[in-house]
Amino acid sequence: MSGGLATALVTDGAGLEALAPEWWELWGRCPAATPFQSPAWIVPWWQVFAPGRLCTVAVREGDTLVGLASIYLEEGALGRRLLPLGIGITDYLDVLLDPAVPGAAAALVGAVRELAPDWERWELEELMPGAAAFDLQVPPGATEELANQSACPVLALSGTDPIPSRKRRKLRMAENRVARRDGAVARVTEDLPSFLDDLVRLHGARWATRGEDGVLADDPVRRFHAAALPRLVEAGLAHLTTLTIEGQVVGAYYGLQDARRAYAYLGGFDPAFSFESPGTVLVGHAIEAARQAGASEFHFLRGQEAYKYEWGAADRANRRRSFRRHG
Repeated sequence: MSGGLATALVTDGAGLEALAPEWWELWGRCPAATPFQSPAWIVPWWQVFAPGRLCTVAVREGDTLVGLASIYLEEGALGRRLLPLGIGITDYLDVLLDPAVPGAAAALVGAVRELAPDWERWELEELMPGAAAFDLQVPPGATEELANQSACPVLALSGTDPIPSRKRRKLRMAENRVARRDGAVARVTEDLPSFLDDLVRLHGARWATRGEDGVLADDPVRRFHAAALPRLVEAGLAHLTTLTIEGQVVGAYYGLQDARRAYAYLGGFDPAFSFESPGTVLVGHAIEAARQAGASEFHFLRGQEAYKYEWGAADRANRRRSFRRHG
């Protein structure tokens, strides 16, 4: 208890799921929060992967959830580490802190220090600029290490046309080629298993041209997305589209969105249709949809692939905060 704030430890999946209603309310009050911090993403991740001992910390003011660190304890070669739920397949990780409750950050740190199992390091990974985790004070008896982590190119959606003129010309050419073959982009909100099947097939086909399998080759990753997609669609956080040419699905786009930003998470296309540039058409469609929805930024997420910069994106660095406990 700190300044009228109560803390609690959540140690099982049922308790994590039970948090969802108040978790959604807290998520909606946090300006830095992304869909990756929502229960639609985090709860399925834990249900599928569960790689350690769950020790999520909740902070409440009365009956209101005002702070949440969704974390687990890993015991391995690197010691006893607190890690964020979602790690590995998630581009932005963070805690949730109600900005109207200044004491929430201190209460959260105190609870992690006192309630979580004995840990040696608390890793705050893949923090985007402005992440709430930067407001956490270093726990007493610990020291901090800061480092840049992943580059995440971002396109600002300001002005009349944020896309560079050269890329805009290529997009129009691709759209014309698709139109000549009776192609069309369609938004997907139903029959999510079929969408995921198409995405897995096309994502694998795209990466096979590079001699790689792609992230969807792993069965647990596919099971995670099968569980998360219905929740994301229900919450209005998913932007799923397919590109069909002459009745055949040749491209699939899996994006996320919130009131402020859009996120290009996964995609795939049939290399046999590379002349029509399905990936270009789908990303162009997603950027325009984000603009129409009032988003101010389009995030291409982790990785410095050349195509992201062709769209006009500029690097932003995620950072890692690591608290090392002594004694």
